[in-house]
Formats: sequence, C-alpha cells, structure tokens
Amino acid sequence: MKNTDLIKDNIDNLTGFWKTIGTPFLAYYKNDSIAYCKIENSGWPNKLWFKEDIISEDLSKIIQIVHKNPGLIIPYWDIFESNSNQLLEQNSFEIKTEQMGMFLKLNQKFTLQNNLTFKKVTTEEDAKIWADVYPNAFGYVISKEILIQDYQNVHFYLVAADKKPIGTFMLYQTGKDMGIHGVGVIPEMRRKGFAEEIMKFAMNLSIDLNAEVAHLQASAMGKDIYKRLGFEDLFLIKNYVLNSNT
Repeated sequence: MKNTDLIKDNIDNLTGFWKTIGTPFLAYYKNDSIAYCKIENSGWPNKLWFKEDIISEDLSKIIQIVHKNPGLIIPYWDIFESNSNQLLEQNSFEIKTEQMGMFLKLNQKFTLQNNLTFKKVTTEEDAKIWADVYPNAFGYVISKEILIQDYQNVHFYLVAADKKPIGTFMLYQTGKDMGIHGVGVIPEMRRKGFAEEIMKFAMNLSIDLNAEVAHLQASAMGKDIYKRLGFEDLFLIKNYVLNSNT
C-alpha cells in the first residue's frame, strides 16, 4: 500500500491522542494486540483499537471488553488488505460511520478572512463554554474535565463570530505531525465558510508549532472542504459498534 509512513503517522497521532486523553482518568488500557479508552460521562474517545491486524483469537476478548464498556466504537483501519473486518461483521458488529484518513504537507500559510476570533482554552470557564458548544456541533459530549486535564498536551480552541461562540477545534502534535481534530461549527452558523476558515487558522498555527504534515480523519460532511484545501486521501476507517441485540 502506498504512503505507508504517512498512514502510520496518521494512525499513531490519532491513537496517541486517545491514549493521552484517557491516561489522566485511568481510562486507557492495553494488552499485546488491543488497546481501548473509555471515559465515563463523556461521549469521546471511547474507542477500542488494534495494534496489528485482527485475528479470530481476538474476537472473544473484544466482545467481552465491549460488553463491559457499552458504547465503545471499534475503528478498523482499511490498511491490511486482508478483509479481516469480516471477523467483526461475522460476530455481530456493524458499521456505524466511515471516515477517510487524510494528510497535507504544510508548505505555506493560508490567507485568513479575519471574520472569526480564536481563543485557546486555558481556564475552567473557557473549558465549560467549549464543552457546551461541542455537542451542539457534533451531537455527543466531551466533558470539560477532559479539557482541564489536558491543557498541557492538547491545544483546545474556541471559535467565535461577533463574540458569540460558534465552533471548536483541537490540535494534537506528535513530532512533526499535527493531528487536527474536532473541527465543528454549530448548525445555525454552517454554510458561511467558517469551517474552512477554522481549518486555515489551524494549519497556520500548526506551521507556527513547527509541524510539517497535517493529519485528520474526515467525515463525509467535511471531506469536500479538506479536498479544497489540498488534503489527500490515505486510508478508509470503518467504525464498528456491537449490534444492540447481541
């Protein structure tokens, strides 16, 4: 598969982000082949992932973990060319969403329209505002306690238009790679170009932080924006959940 190093960097940034978020809550667990993070009273990260390709011997352990931690999502990286995701589908897991792992080499800064203001979250008050805006944009909760615990390791930003909070984003850096996560705008402020403006600011900030490559995992709704900005596809992510009747 092409771009092997970039694919590894993208996945390492994403899973490193989940580990970083979960560790202060004693919510990150791992064994030789499986890792997972489940934070109570939060809709995220709450993921179970694999350090290598899935094998049939993993399934009973996976199902046991998911039963004990309802709501865990299993991202399957479409990189092994083995169709091993069939093991999940044969054991009552079903696809909830799909995303595309994407990258962009950060060669030059973008021109901003300066119609938004950006504030790094560094106080409990700002963390509460951010945590109130986020579920309005995404439909699930990231608790303010997550922000408070991880100010030092993650850049959380609150975005405002005319002094009204309208969006969020997060940056998580691993070496020269910058993961751009949680870029969202509340529904009533969409279709105004704000998401694209947030991305441009986030990438300019990434350059200021000496990152050379931006990574993200795009939903269908966001992919067109990222393509316009020059991002390229790397790999498909299929997000599985256990069938509720199982």
